[in-house]
Amino acid sequence: MSARLNYVEQSPEFFKKFVQFSNALGGGSIEEKTHDLVQIRASQINGCAFCLDMHIKQAKIHGESELRLHHVAIWHESPLYSPRERAALAWAEALTRLPEGGVPDDIYELARSEFSEKEITDLTYLVMAINAWNRINVAFRNEPGSADKAFGLDKAGLG
Repeated sequence: MSARLNYVEQSPEFFKKFVQFSNALGGGSIEEKTHDLVQIRASQINGCAFCLDMHIKQAKIHGESELRLHHVAIWHESPLYSPRERAALAWAEALTRLPEGGVPDDIYELARSEFSEKEITDLTYLVMAINAWNRINVAFRNEPGSADKAFGLDKAGLG
């Protein structure tokens, strides 16, 4: 499948502002490994090959182990994640799938047991951002790996 259109060229002002927003999240209160795991899990749920490819490579560059990357899809059963990472993944899944009636109380309480109010707010913005990126990349069928050189992802050694 080839890309449908180049959304960066079509709306450069929105793209620039959204990149700025997304980059600001990297300086938030959520640690890098959790940040990566959340982006990977949301991208899996949304079927976004472009973002999944990108965030796996970023996580690898950030030092994430291959086994933990393989286990993101089965994080519920995997012993490889901390309680804080599990809470972040549960929160990300709930916000990505957004069940009828909203986020269940038990998932909110789980997130609150691991994150401060600021952290859960930052985590929510992170989930919002990756879901938006997933939607635009799925809509316009951006090819996985097509931006590796531009984003320095060729350094991941996963080519």
